[in-house]
Amino acid sequence: MGLFGGAGHSLEIAKRLSCNGRLIGIDRDDAALKAAKEKLKEYGNVTYIHDNHDNIKNILKQLEIKCVDGILLDLGVSSYQLDEGARGFSYMQEAELDMRMDKTQKLTAKDVVNNYDEATIANILYEYGEEKFARIIAKNIINARKTKLIETTKDLVEIIGKSIPRKYQSKEGHPAKRSFQAIRIEVNDEIKPLQNTINDCIECLAPEGRLCTITFHSLEDRAVKNAYADASGKCTCPPDLPYCVCGNPSKGRIITRKPIIPSEKEQKENSRSKSAKLRIFEKR
Repeated sequence: MGLFGGAGHSLEIAKRLSCNGRLIGIDRDDAALKAAKEKLKEYGNVTYIHDNHDNIKNILKQLEIKCVDGILLDLGVSSYQLDEGARGFSYMQEAELDMRMDKTQKLTAKDVVNNYDEATIANILYEYGEEKFARIIAKNIINARKTKLIETTKDLVEIIGKSIPRKYQSKEGHPAKRSFQAIRIEVNDEIKPLQNTINDCIECLAPEGRLCTITFHSLEDRAVKNAYADASGKCTCPPDLPYCVCGNPSKGRIITRKPIIPSEKEQKENSRSKSAKLRIFEKR
């Protein structure tokens, strides 16, 4: 039995499980689930769940499933969401500031930029986007919204563009890239629950079952790497102690000491795969 969070790799997994087994597809984006259902319409062994992979324990409990043989977590925003301009994820297309993966939730990107205080916005841009000009951008967002609400992606892109010195704009890609990533992460709460989600996924595996996690930026990858290390039994004692007293138990082993990255061929065929990293953990 296999489980995936995100619909992008569902077809290949369904093919592998077509003889026997069950595939459970979880996605918080209902549009992604509809796309997966169309792609997998010839397979009768797939269960579709509109929910967040952070709730994996409750989902499996409701399905009366004790454990699964494998889990694939495909983190972050999908190509479909980026390409669907109306969703407000892309800084390349004008749309209402939304950025919700789950359209049923209340918090949107518009709420973040128009209602959060300056310090909070600056912290979000710096922590989630690693944006060196976070304070300037936050200050200019506050000043801009005094005149009128910041309602579209274009409005936000213009504010960011005016906040970053021109000499830096051509060196590190589109000037709005990091800020849009940061606001998207805040809207969808992508980082804070990740440690617990990894732990829950490992606990939901059968013995020798594997958790495969694909990340697309350094914050996600760092969180997954640390969660895997803790799950493998990494000592958490202070470094000045002469011997280990934490007794941190091992839940399994890390299969990939270094992350698996796309081949040159794949990166040429799909430029968005360049930042992808795959890490694998096997339960004891």
